[in-house]
Amino acid sequence: MAYLFLAALNCVFAFGASAVEPIRVPLDSKAIDLTNMVERYSGEGDRLQVSTAPGSDGIVRRIEVSAVQAGTQPAWIVFAFTNDTSEQIERLIVAPHFRLSGSGVIWPDLGASRISAITASQGFPPEREENAEADVFRLTLDPGTTVTYVAELRTPNLPQIYLWEPDAYKDKVTSFTLYKGIVIGIAGLLALFLTIVFVVKGAVIFPAAAALAWAVLAYVCIDFGFWSKLVGIEGDSDRVWRAGAETVLAATLLVFLFAYLNLNRWHVRASHVTAVWLLFLCALVGLAVYDAPVAAGVARISLAAIAAAGFILVIYLSTLGSDRAIMLIPTWFLLLVWIIAAGYTVTGSLTGDLVSPALIGGLVLIVMLIGFTVMQIAFAGSGLGHGSVSDSERRALALTGSGDIVFDWDVVSDRVYASPEVEIMLGLKRGTLEGPAAGWFDVLHPFDRDRYTSCLDAVLEQRRGRISLDFRLRAVDGHYFWFHMKARPVVGADGEVIRVIGTLSDITETKTSEERLLHDAVHDNLTGLPNREIFFDRLDAALAQAQSDRDMRPTVIAIDIDRFRQVNEAFGMPGGDSVLLTIARRLTRLIKPQDTLSRLSSDEFGIILISESDSNAIIQVADALRRTLLTPVTINDREFALTGSIGIALYDPQIHRRREDMLKDATLASSHAKKFGGNRVEFFRPGMRSQQTDRLALETDLRRALERGEIKPVFQPIVRLEDRTIAGFEALLRWDHPRFGRLNPADFIPIAEETGLIIDLGIFVLERTARELAAWQRALDVTPPIFASVNVSSRQLLRHDLLNDVKAVMTRSGVHRGTLKLELTESLVMENPEYATQILQRIRELGAGLALDDFGTGHSSLAYLQRFPFDTIKIDKSFVRPDARGARPTILRSIVSLAHDLGMEVVAEGAETESDTIELYQLGCEYAQGYAFGQPISALEARKLVGAPPEEPVARAS
Repeated sequence: MAYLFLAALNCVFAFGASAVEPIRVPLDSKAIDLTNMVERYSGEGDRLQVSTAPGSDGIVRRIEVSAVQAGTQPAWIVFAFTNDTSEQIERLIVAPHFRLSGSGVIWPDLGASRISAITASQGFPPEREENAEADVFRLTLDPGTTVTYVAELRTPNLPQIYLWEPDAYKDKVTSFTLYKGIVIGIAGLLALFLTIVFVVKGAVIFPAAAALAWAVLAYVCIDFGFWSKLVGIEGDSDRVWRAGAETVLAATLLVFLFAYLNLNRWHVRASHVTAVWLLFLCALVGLAVYDAPVAAGVARISLAAIAAAGFILVIYLSTLGSDRAIMLIPTWFLLLVWIIAAGYTVTGSLTGDLVSPALIGGLVLIVMLIGFTVMQIAFAGSGLGHGSVSDSERRALALTGSGDIVFDWDVVSDRVYASPEVEIMLGLKRGTLEGPAAGWFDVLHPFDRDRYTSCLDAVLEQRRGRISLDFRLRAVDGHYFWFHMKARPVVGADGEVIRVIGTLSDITETKTSEERLLHDAVHDNLTGLPNREIFFDRLDAALAQAQSDRDMRPTVIAIDIDRFRQVNEAFGMPGGDSVLLTIARRLTRLIKPQDTLSRLSSDEFGIILISESDSNAIIQVADALRRTLLTPVTINDREFALTGSIGIALYDPQIHRRREDMLKDATLASSHAKKFGGNRVEFFRPGMRSQQTDRLALETDLRRALERGEIKPVFQPIVRLEDRTIAGFEALLRWDHPRFGRLNPADFIPIAEETGLIIDLGIFVLERTARELAAWQRALDVTPPIFASVNVSSRQLLRHDLLNDVKAVMTRSGVHRGTLKLELTESLVMENPEYATQILQRIRELGAGLALDDFGTGHSSLAYLQRFPFDTIKIDKSFVRPDARGARPTILRSIVSLAHDLGMEVVAEGAETESDTIELYQLGCEYAQGYAFGQPISALEARKLVGAPPEEPVARAS
């Protein structure tokens, strides 16, 4: 390096330049901060001309200094020292390579060699001393001299420059060396200890904590200069290591927060956000090689963001009762304080030699507190938390569930154990189902995955409860097996779930039976055709489509078999069923796939015709149906010719707004065809309605029937099949009309439903039945007590006063709890299952019994059926009646078994013969009712039957 000294022999006042102010150096000074005392120059090219400080003679001279490398434009600093003592002074000029204080957040200063060379205006130039952490130059000041120094800088930024007394600087370095060694030792021991614990425990929380400890150790070693001695860092590579260490520190802190708070378990969004953030930080490590300041700046911002977001997340989870989050609050609060202090430091608000070492020590202390928290979480639970459970202990725990396949989920290590039986059953290799709980997704049915994860997640969050879950697992050959899981969580001493253990049961056969039951519930059990519920459902869909699509014009065809009663009389019920099967097969061939053929009642069929909209085409279809019915049917080697009355209702958007309207019009047209002898096709005409019964007059009479005492309850016996004793009665209504004679409920209940009179009828029959039941129970002191059931309509169920009515009747009558039963049909409760569940539960709490009437004829969901608080199922008589071969429907046994599995009693309707009674008892039915035990009887006859005294006269309601 060449230096050019030009001594100016003349005063520089002629040049008009100002001289630098000299700094007095006392003998007893330990250190002088020169950072704000130097003059800075930049943009002067590779030569700098400055005026010196006035010497002892008061003359200001001018010197010119050349850069070490010609053609460059370095930055410069100029300062001067004066020694006004009588002794020679030695000092050290120290410029640290890196200082955390004032390094900045965006494009931070990551350190570098600061000074290339120092030139003195007189005497020997300062000598550079070897130092890995700072640029150190030794200078000597003679007594009574003033020397000006010009320093060429390697970087434009000079964060700090000191003038140290050599022994004081040595003491300072020595004192910090001891502190640095202690901090590095503590950080190293902590990282090593957490690594050993990870090897022993194996839980995911330990590698995350150990990785954070190792990242802090690396950062400490780099900041304290130990890393450069260990790997021999040279040049600017120290900046790359420092930026990489800060990035890795942010990444490991993110991983620890994710693992500690168990965000990886079923929180898919949290997992995705963390994964993207972590990949971004990993990319920053690569960026540090090319642009270390940018990478370090982003890493510092990320570190602050992780600390802030983590603190918010910890507070939020603490409010939800997470013990882990609560235990982390103090440590994470200290981390947030550390981040704030570090922010003030890097922005220059906090300065001083002790700030940076204090921050490093604080970081190590925070990691130590994190380690203690992790250890407390890990070892707070019992031995069940880390998988060291023997097979006998596992089987003992499995006894808390039921079934034959052990299911054991070690939550801490996220490992599932399943007995080998389930893998053998599915044809899987041993160990396929052992692993993370999410690993079961590969064999779970796609529709069951959400329920599976939600159920396990709810148990982990609630830390209590029992799991009762049905799901499907795929076998190797592709078909699915149904399993029922019964399990419960095992909670450790810290309140966290450490295991979920229970059993799996193979319920494939049960589910298959339920699917058959569901199919039979919406299909006719004789012909296999859709029943009335499916017919109405598809008609609803067709009408809804017709309102938006003008080209869509559905047609309803009602088919009534003429003289079908004669077939039953001539050939019996089996012969009639054979005819119906033949007719169903023939009609099915005439309709297209988009049309619907349904059996509406015993000898009535309905068709929803969508494939044809032209009137002529519809007539052709109807005529084909009529001719098909004319084809003779062979019964017992005898041919029998049938005819049909066919009614057609064409869609009219003005009058056919409801499904019942179209079917009613089509049925009215078929009735009109039957009046003219049958075997004909009639289109519905509005004039046909005038030929109906005078409905308005009947409605008027119904309004006064209760006041006149024309409506009376009758009671049909319900017999206990075990001993053939009277177990109870079903209350039915009869109307003794002054003109039309005795009317059945089918004649006036629909009118009462539409007009709202059903409310008064319901209260009337409920009060009369409760009064009669109380008299029966007083006369018959038996166990279980006699009961009575009353039908409930939709209008009554939807009334908010129903609960008050039931409560008042129960209180006034004093009948035994559960003996006054309310009967509701499947279709009624399924109109609004959520509301019905609440109302029925409150009715049950009031002391009334609940019976599900006409089971199997509606479209109830078995999932809802388990939620309804019914205690009795009444099987519809269509399932009790023998088929064409004289055998009971197969589904009857399934219904009885299902009812018993749900803890319900069974009442079979339609028992007409002694053989019916015997076979129903053999199937497991507890009760039966029907003509085999007599016709419905009056209240007086019922009292005589049970031995109760006659009713005393009461005043008629006015």
